[in-house]
Amino acid sequence: MPVSPSSPGAIPDSADARSRGIRRTTLIAVATNAFLAVAQVAIGLLANAFSLVADAAHTFSDLVTDLLVLVAGKRGADPADKNHPYGHGRIETATSLVLGVALAGVGIGFLLSSGLRLQHMDDQPDLHPVALAMALLTLLAKEALFRYTLAASRRLKAPLLEANAWHARSDAASSLVVAAGIGGSLAGYPFLEPLGAAVVGFLILSMGLRLAWKAMRELVDTGLPEEEVARLRRTIQETPGVVGLHELRTRRMADRILCDAHVQVDPRLTVSEGHRISDRVYFRLRAAHPEIQDALVHIDAELDDQRDRPHPALPERAEILAQVHALLGTVDAPPERVQIHYLGDSAEVEILLPPGGACAEGHALKQRTEAWTTRQPAIRKVSYFQRIAP
Repeated sequence: MPVSPSSPGAIPDSADARSRGIRRTTLIAVATNAFLAVAQVAIGLLANAFSLVADAAHTFSDLVTDLLVLVAGKRGADPADKNHPYGHGRIETATSLVLGVALAGVGIGFLLSSGLRLQHMDDQPDLHPVALAMALLTLLAKEALFRYTLAASRRLKAPLLEANAWHARSDAASSLVVAAGIGGSLAGYPFLEPLGAAVVGFLILSMGLRLAWKAMRELVDTGLPEEEVARLRRTIQETPGVVGLHELRTRRMADRILCDAHVQVDPRLTVSEGHRISDRVYFRLRAAHPEIQDALVHIDAELDDQRDRPHPALPERAEILAQVHALLGTVDAPPERVQIHYLGDSAEVEILLPPGGACAEGHALKQRTEAWTTRQPAIRKVSYFQRIAP
C-alpha cells in the first residue's frame, strides 16, 4: 500500500528565503567581477601588462558562470509541476556539474599555459609597477569573494554556490599567478610566474574534478552515506506500530533528500490503521530530518513481501465472497463484514455475522466450512464471529 502524505516538499517560506539568498550572493559576485574585469583591462593596457588583460578575460568568464547560477538558483526553487513532480532541484545539480567541468578546464589551461611560459622565458615584456598593485587588489577581492560565497553556500546548503565559490577561488589563483609573475619580473625572477601557474593548475583541476564527481553521483541517484541512512532507519523503527523495516532507499536532490521505505506492520491491521502508521512514519521523518523533501512509505504485511518470486495463486476476494455466501445460504441475513488476510502462500478469512439468524457455531455451517477448506488448501483458516445485539 504505497502512501505519500500530502506535504510534497519543503516549507515554501524556507525555499523562498534560500532562493533569495542564492540570488543576493550571486549578484554581489556579478558586481565584483564586472568592476574587476573593467579595471584589469584598463590597467593592463596602460601598463603593458598583457597578463592582466588575460586575467580580465578569465574574470569575464566568471560573469558568465554567475549568470548561470542566477538562472539555476531561480529555476531550482520553482515548485513541483506536472512535468517535474519532485521539483526542480536537479537544475542546481546539473549546473554544478557544468561549473565543475569548467573549473577542471581552467586548471588544465593553467597547466598548459605554465608549460608554454617556461619554454619562452625571454619573451616577458617590461611592466609598470601599477600592474602589480592591480593584480594584488584583484587577488584580495577574489579571495574575499570566495570566502563570502563559500560561507553562503554552507549556510544555505547550496552546492551550486559552493561550486561557484571554488570557481572564484580559481580566479583568485589566476590573480595570484599574475601577481607572482609581475612581481617576479619586476624583481628579476621571471620563472616564478610559470612555476606558480603549474602548482595552482593542479589545485584547480583537483577542485573541479571533485565538484563534478559530487554532482555526477547525485545525478545518478547515489544513496546517502551509511551513517545518515542509519539515522533514518532508527527514526522509522522507533515509530509506534512499525514491526520491521526493509528496502530503505535514499537519494539526494540539491539540498534535499528523497527516500522510500517498506515498513512491516501487524498483518491483521485494517487498511485505515496501516495508513495511519504510514502517515506517522512520514511526519516523524520530516520532523527529525528537516532535509527530507519527500518520503514514500510502503506498508507490508510481512517482512518478505515476495517481490522477487512469482505471486502465489490465491483466490481473489470476489471468489472468496461467493463461497462465503454459498456457505451461509441458510442464513437469513448476509455477513456484515468479511476480512481476508493474505499471509505468505495462504489466506485467512474472518466473517462477522449479524445478531440473530444462524449461529456461528452451528454444526452444519462448520461441516460446510471444513469441506471448503479441504477443497481449497490455500485457505488456511476460516473464523466466524457474531455481533452481540445492543
